[in-house]
Amino acid sequence: MNKKSLFRIIFVLSLIINIVSIGYIGIDYVKNKRNRNIFKLNAYAWANNQIKSPESGENRVVFIGNSITENWVHLRYKFFKDNNYICRGIGGQTSPLLLLRFRQDAIDLHPKVVVINAGINDIAENTGEYDPIFTLDNIKSMAQLADKNGIKVILTSVLPSNGYGWKSHIKNITKKIKDLNAEIKTYANDNGYTYVDYYSVMVNSEDKGMKEGYSFDGLHPDEEGYSVMEPIITKAINDVLNQN
Repeated sequence: MNKKSLFRIIFVLSLIINIVSIGYIGIDYVKNKRNRNIFKLNAYAWANNQIKSPESGENRVVFIGNSITENWVHLRYKFFKDNNYICRGIGGQTSPLLLLRFRQDAIDLHPKVVVINAGINDIAENTGEYDPIFTLDNIKSMAQLADKNGIKVILTSVLPSNGYGWKSHIKNITKKIKDLNAEIKTYANDNGYTYVDYYSVMVNSEDKGMKEGYSFDGLHPDEEGYSVMEPIITKAINDVLNQN
């Protein structure tokens, strides 16, 4: 083999290696970009900038949560508009992701009350293996941050689900939901926060999933489901606002 042929072989091999390397870099970039997108820390940046400081006597309320909160304002916009409620829900988010954006999407809006709904996506393992202590600690941290900033806290139950359509390896879903709700309720009661129980009125007696007619997929409420939840949360909010 002459030097010219050897050079050509080396050149081709180098080219192949470079192409493969670039391909892996591209895959990693896309993967990392996708991972970064789940944080969505700036999802409400523009909307938050449009919100003025509360006027004297204004009873501003922020709802923060996942898709169950986000879908609410889409399906029942008038409920939020008429009551001066602000929705800060992002689909798919778990309790640590809510905590990461809690300051900018709740505290910095200066509400009198914050309604926190978290936990179902933790159980669904959207960002890793479910750890009930870790989840509860994130909920506690949000409550404590709000309390420290003079914001009244309402902690809400996780909604029922029988796990239909979930990842097959996730077991004991109904028990995990019930146990987490019990822990949230105990923490709220022990610390002077309001606990709102959607679960009891939404759960069926057959398999501990959502009652028929309250959801379009067994997890997310439909309009009928939200219409059941609305008087429950409205009463709780009004009771908190009327506290001395």
